[in-house]
Amino acid sequence: QVQLVESGGGLEQAGGSLRLSCSASGSIVSINVMGWYRQPPGKQRELVAVINRGGSTNYADSVKGRFTISGDNAKNTVHLQMNNLKTEDTAVYYCNADMYTLTNGYYKAYWGQGTQVTVSS
Repeated sequence: QVQLVESGGGLEQAGGSLRLSCSASGSIVSINVMGWYRQPPGKQRELVAVINRGGSTNYADSVKGRFTISGDNAKNTVHLQMNNLKTEDTAVYYCNADMYTLTNGYYKAYWGQGTQVTVSS
């Protein structure tokens, strides 16, 4: 019943910008953290940026100064503004949320289906 829906991926040129969005829906009691991970072709999934309920953020070194994560607690939504895109940002981006739900009754990690971001040079 609980799901994460991502949007905003696509094709951009190096130096351009994209804005990803992710909304959690369902029988959610509480969300501790929401964030974004990415998996480049042939590589393992890696953390991009996370934000907790209080607004504290953490970024991978590779995206600091270029990406900004923000959230709306009331809407259970997180955004990732990606500026000055580089070809190495090309990856499938996955939304992640640590959520306590009525269905499960405990905190667990939920993942979106992923959205492709491709940066061309």
